[in-house]
Amino acid sequence: MCGIIGYTGTKPVCPILIDGLRALEYRGYDSAGVALSGKTLTTVKRAGRISVLEEALAAGEAGADLQAPCGIAHTRWATHGAPTDANAHPHATDRLALVHNGIIENDRALRRELEEKGYVFNSETDTEAAAKLIDSIYAETPDPIAAIRAAAKRLEGAYALAVVFADRPKQIYAIRRDNPLIVAATAEGAFLASDIPALLPHTKDYYRPDENEIVVLDAEGEAPSVRFFGAEGELTHPVCTVNWNVEQAEKGGYDHFMRKELGEGPEGVRRTLTPLVRDGLPAFGLPLMDGLGKMRSMRIVACGTAMHAGLMGRAFIERLARMPVTVEIASEFRYRNPILSPDEPILLLSQSGETADTLAALRLARANGIPTAAIVNVIGSSVAREADAVLATHAGPEIAVASTKAYATQASMMALIAVAIAHQRGLITDEKAKEMTAALADRLPAALEETIALEEQMIEQAKRLSSAEHVFYIGRGTDYDGSVEGALKLKEISYIHSEAYAAGELKHGTISLITDGVPVVALSTDANTASKMASNMREVRARGGYVLLICTEATRAEVEPCSDACIVLPESDPMLAPICGVLTEHMIAYHTARVMGCDVDKPRNLAKSVTVE
Repeated sequence: MCGIIGYTGTKPVCPILIDGLRALEYRGYDSAGVALSGKTLTTVKRAGRISVLEEALAAGEAGADLQAPCGIAHTRWATHGAPTDANAHPHATDRLALVHNGIIENDRALRRELEEKGYVFNSETDTEAAAKLIDSIYAETPDPIAAIRAAAKRLEGAYALAVVFADRPKQIYAIRRDNPLIVAATAEGAFLASDIPALLPHTKDYYRPDENEIVVLDAEGEAPSVRFFGAEGELTHPVCTVNWNVEQAEKGGYDHFMRKELGEGPEGVRRTLTPLVRDGLPAFGLPLMDGLGKMRSMRIVACGTAMHAGLMGRAFIERLARMPVTVEIASEFRYRNPILSPDEPILLLSQSGETADTLAALRLARANGIPTAAIVNVIGSSVAREADAVLATHAGPEIAVASTKAYATQASMMALIAVAIAHQRGLITDEKAKEMTAALADRLPAALEETIALEEQMIEQAKRLSSAEHVFYIGRGTDYDGSVEGALKLKEISYIHSEAYAAGELKHGTISLITDGVPVVALSTDANTASKMASNMREVRARGGYVLLICTEATRAEVEPCSDACIVLPESDPMLAPICGVLTEHMIAYHTARVMGCDVDKPRNLAKSVTVE
């Protein structure tokens, strides 16, 4: 959520900031702004797209020095106050300008305190309280590190802050708590950003400061530098190197990042699973993962699409390994006062590894001595660093807000874990385990590629769905788990109201919403439930509903006669067919949104990385 970019160095900062903001657009935003530090410290900010900010800068707004060599910039996703010029970041005083990702939870109390000191607030944001708190301390103690550290002790909540001070025109100061921030230094300058894509045009080497450390970016000396300060003094950090390039973070000729990423899913699955197979069997090389078969049960904790991959994982593990699995919504997990046990490890799924609710659940588990494992797409992320065991999904950068290839890699990883646990428990032989591992690592990526080749059929169905006011998704078992994800994807990017239901539950209330022409997407890949699905589809058609069926050759004969249109998935292991079904739902959602002219990669009100609770 939100994006931060900062630079101090030898070049004019404005183009670097604007390019950085564009690289972070995928995180979601509704306003943007810059603070330029040169002969003066000026801020320019606008509600709306980055192009509106550019126009204000080009018009010389606020006398901004476009040749200034230092500055910070921000794209805001509204939490406190509507998207307006006043609420946009940076927030400034005569002494400093500040940008912020996260939420300051005690901002009201701080406002009252600062107003009593004579401060006047110009916005509705929590961020302005942080800016003026640091200003009040700096007025009495003109030491940036001391002022920021003292303010941080007063701030409650989550944040990544970047600050420029008017009397230190070539320096940027930053601190983070429960929000991502990375920094880098090259011969041309020092950089900070919320995420890697903003830095890729400049360097692939970066640092991840720890929480509550203060980072100083400085271009005063012979060479630009990045320095880290903890409570006991200066610290050092190892260099991290990103293993993908700027081309991978660009559209590559596609109309949208989402379509490009849908096509990258099969290779992402292949890259994710191949390193985890040795002698034809799952081999994680992690004591916790290799000992899961001895555990009593497991919890999966995640949000959104990652949680839906967890639902699929639960089905895989319970069916194959006969281990009880509970799937928890991370945002609810802590507040249920959960009953935790050391023999019930917690597996956390997150694309970014910075999802605030998932990170909070991880910390609760660790505080109670519960073993934790994480499936993440960003190795250096907070979740990855804090979990006891980490499994990487090698999906590559995912820029579109709606997650697709991350789902494919997470679901396939869950299937491999299921095979591993079943093998550890002696429920499947070596031969069977090898057969299922091969189906995952070799056949599944090919089946996903063959699914994408059915795109023309999906486009035709998208045209039909694009005029709908409501769409319902139904399935049974793992097909219901897949339907939940399909419904989410359609509503995320097309804004069509869509809901998923266990097919057998239709007649317990929901079927009252089925009228003439209402589309119902039926996912049927399990031969064991095909006859039941056929009955449910007949119930829909009897009330005038339009049934779009996604099925396999194994279920086709039973269910196709009950449909209005049918997409037959390529042959794959029956357990894995629902993953291909979800890819089909993802592609239908994409083309529906495209036909409707929606902003596919940046759907309204949504953010890529949800770093606030």
